[in-house]
Amino acid sequence: MGMSTKVVITGMGVVSPVGNDVKTFWASLCSGKSGARAISHFDTTEHGTKFAAMAEDVEPHGMNKKDVRRNSRYALFALEASDQAMEQSGIDLGKENPFRCGVIVGSGIGGLEEINGDSVRMAEGGPRRVSPLMIPKGLSNMASGVVAIRHGFQGPNKAIVTACATATQCIGDAADHIRLGKADVMIAGGAEATIIPFGIAGFNAMHALSTRNDAPEKASRPFDKDRDGFVMGEGAGMLVLESEAHARARGAEILGEVLSMGETCDANHITAPLPDGSGVAQAMKNALDQAGLRPDQVDYYNAHGTSTALNDAGETKALKLVFGEKMPLVSSTKSMIGHLLGAAGAVEALACLLAIRDNVCPPNINYDTPDPDCDVNIIANEAREARVKIVMSNSLGFGGHNASILLGAYAG
Repeated sequence: MGMSTKVVITGMGVVSPVGNDVKTFWASLCSGKSGARAISHFDTTEHGTKFAAMAEDVEPHGMNKKDVRRNSRYALFALEASDQAMEQSGIDLGKENPFRCGVIVGSGIGGLEEINGDSVRMAEGGPRRVSPLMIPKGLSNMASGVVAIRHGFQGPNKAIVTACATATQCIGDAADHIRLGKADVMIAGGAEATIIPFGIAGFNAMHALSTRNDAPEKASRPFDKDRDGFVMGEGAGMLVLESEAHARARGAEILGEVLSMGETCDANHITAPLPDGSGVAQAMKNALDQAGLRPDQVDYYNAHGTSTALNDAGETKALKLVFGEKMPLVSSTKSMIGHLLGAAGAVEALACLLAIRDNVCPPNINYDTPDPDCDVNIIANEAREARVKIVMSNSLGFGGHNASILLGAYAG
């Protein structure tokens, strides 16, 4: 089949710190709303960071209390977002071959809350205190498994785990499955839920999180000179992908196209990116080459933009290597929703598709003091109307994983 097979998007679903449906999520982003706030569900007295961007009031539809108990929080987010995406797609499994419908949904860390909770119970009360659900709830692939169970998808099923590049790679690989003829329909995305004492403590220990406790909503400030670390977020993003022929045959509304994904590894350090941005730049070039596009055809760039010193400076260098003087409009939606780790790339892909739909680019909020090391074409503080046909979204993960995805308006 090869690259000639167009991969289109027919469904979107989201659970996020600024809204648990696509409409609310997008309205929040366009208005520059921050989802960061003080953590209230556990005592933060001893923690260096006392805030995060939490997904609240998430109610997985059509699930009883037993079902909810049997799933970890991150998997519940995945189920809710996949339900939304499937509903929008209008796919009727009764008319599909279930073995041609697959799922690639990943998580950077998986069921951290369950693993941590049962570790404590065992330390306090011995091995008999460990839950029989600890293993299935803790696994990073279980969201992919339960999404398939939920929707009856019996085709290819896997979870990619590449830290914060996870969801972008899941979407890119799902598109490749369709291009290669391995599936007609794929649910793809990522989910994460690590806002627990153990998770905050771990990222604080490596000095990755912002400690701007007096003003949480101003803490995530990608590319700003006064950035001091990322803000942890949680949630899930899901897309339904199909071959163009399959979507058209059933009369689906097509929301956009997955054009390509480029991937590289820095092979440099377990957490620090290559300072010159060359690894990321090559992933971006790979994506452009695969799609047969020139750099100047990209209208909007959704940055990885975590708000850490090293990431934003390195990503700026990568942008300059690829785009030179003709840099597209740039913003990091992490300024509003925080960093959703393994779910980030999927939630950001949704923002990109909505930017294409409405010809509006979401802002990079909290951009107050320009940083000479981050002189990108920033959409500062307010959303901007612009012609948006092709978008690039980047995700970079600990371990040196770089993924760059290109999404486009569907031209028919």
